[in-house]
Amino acid sequence: MRVQNIWLEMLYFPLQGRSKKPREQGLTIVIDKGLGLGETRDLLNVAGDYIDFYKLGFGTAALYTQEVLEEKIYLVKSLGIDIYPGGTFLEVAILQEKLKDYLQMASKLGFTAIEVSDGTINLSAEVRASAITMAVGLELKVLTEVGKKDPRDRTAPEEVARQIRRDLSWGAFRVIVEGRESGKDAGFFDEKGNFILPAMEEMLSVIEDSSMLIWEAPLKEQQQELILRFGPDVNLGNISPKEVLSLEALRVGLRSDTLRSVCALP
Repeated sequence: MRVQNIWLEMLYFPLQGRSKKPREQGLTIVIDKGLGLGETRDLLNVAGDYIDFYKLGFGTAALYTQEVLEEKIYLVKSLGIDIYPGGTFLEVAILQEKLKDYLQMASKLGFTAIEVSDGTINLSAEVRASAITMAVGLELKVLTEVGKKDPRDRTAPEEVARQIRRDLSWGAFRVIVEGRESGKDAGFFDEKGNFILPAMEEMLSVIEDSSMLIWEAPLKEQQQELILRFGPDVNLGNISPKEVLSLEALRVGLRSDTLRSVCALP
């Protein structure tokens, strides 16, 4: 789908540099926590051009009827959008020693991607590498996630960077930086949702290519800061279905928050 709009015959986007589909950068991941089929169709009809990955959050993929699950997967894939179950679901499979079965079932159901995370459990390097390579072998795009959901288990920046490099070497397509669906008190966010800048800067200083990162950033202020820092093609995740167009407006300078940077206003 390519958006055709008469306004764009007269005006251009103030913030330039936004990639169009199919794109490798500027990825947007939507988190679906339980939309019905009608809502899913409406979302894809209105905003499908701006969605690159579609996550059935945490373990919700196990709570739909089989018919609804298969229809959702079909709808999303019909627009060329990758779809995958949340990483917590994979963690449950690992705890129950069903990793291989889980990955095979995801492929059989038609999921095109998978998330490998240890946001709650602890994964050994061997199990993590095995999960990535098994999924790649099933022709699934692998998104890994680094960082913990509980602030008591916060990972040191140098260890986050080390895990990013390992995941990419094992075949991950992109690496997600934990932020939870709340955007607060997880990963590089404090309890108010502000970036913990010293830790973030330390991690970035030893990452060769930050374009391989996907930042979970559900809050507008977080999205704005990342767009102004990395540009409109920064990869962003955990975006609410209702915020997809709002985010796209931020990316192209159609909201005051990013338009100000184009106008060089303080």
